[in-house]
Amino acid sequence: MNERAHLSIGEVLSLLQEDFPDVTISKIRFLESQGLLDPERTPSGYRKFYEGDIERLRWILRQQRENFLPLKVIKDRLAAGDLDDRGPDPAADGVSGEPPAAEPAPAPADAEETSPGRAAATAPATDGPSRTEIAAMLQEPPAPRRTAPREPKKPAAPAALFDTGATAVSLSLEELTNATGLTAREVGDLERFGMLASRSLGSTTYYDENALLVARLAAAFRSHGVEARHLRMYKVAAEREAGVFEQLLVPMSRKRTAQGRREATELVNELAGLGDGLRTAMLRMLLRDYLEGS
Repeated sequence: MNERAHLSIGEVLSLLQEDFPDVTISKIRFLESQGLLDPERTPSGYRKFYEGDIERLRWILRQQRENFLPLKVIKDRLAAGDLDDRGPDPAADGVSGEPPAAEPAPAPADAEETSPGRAAATAPATDGPSRTEIAAMLQEPPAPRRTAPREPKKPAAPAALFDTGATAVSLSLEELTNATGLTAREVGDLERFGMLASRSLGSTTYYDENALLVARLAAAFRSHGVEARHLRMYKVAAEREAGVFEQLLVPMSRKRTAQGRREATELVNELAGLGDGLRTAMLRMLLRDYLEGS
């Protein structure tokens, strides 16, 4: 630790990345939002990480990476004061072989991480969007701690349709609703309309990074009065668009090489970006009278 006896979130990121190269500022913030971390804050809202906070964070990251524990299990063990490094008892925890849980899509570091003179401030995040973020998808300025639930912020659109650097997400239904602000019924509606899918392990249902992204976008739509049933048009449009793209991808898929997969990914990302631009232009044309007047 330095002479201040505490580190900023950007300095913590730099400290941890040697042992945990996939950790990002977005992930640290997400773990805090789920109640696994509770760093002090300055009066202006900046986080202050002390040695105990950093050791607790290391322990959480080890449980995700080495024992594949969902966040709920990790949170329960923390509440029970279990901070040793023994492997979990699968029978007691009710989980086995689960992929690491919960990382939202990454978001750029804010003023807290980019203050002049901090070497850690320039440390690049290694995640894709999105562990889930995807990503983070939610960018917030430093603010005083809040205890009341917050309305979901509008997530930023992912930079690419496929990002090979993204980390896998595995969220329970409870974790998904906590992360997005949707109710279990609203998540069920999205699943019923084919907007997202889940997978089951025993009696527990889990959701991946794409489900997290869809749920966050649906929550943002909901804040404007647009319900899940209204979003089905996007699924229909995506299915038609995918049918066109498939015709271009078939020749590349025959190569069955890493280079062929790379070329196919680049093509899909480029086509998706063109499609987004064209969709925006069409909406502008159709809604111009409402926005610009006659």
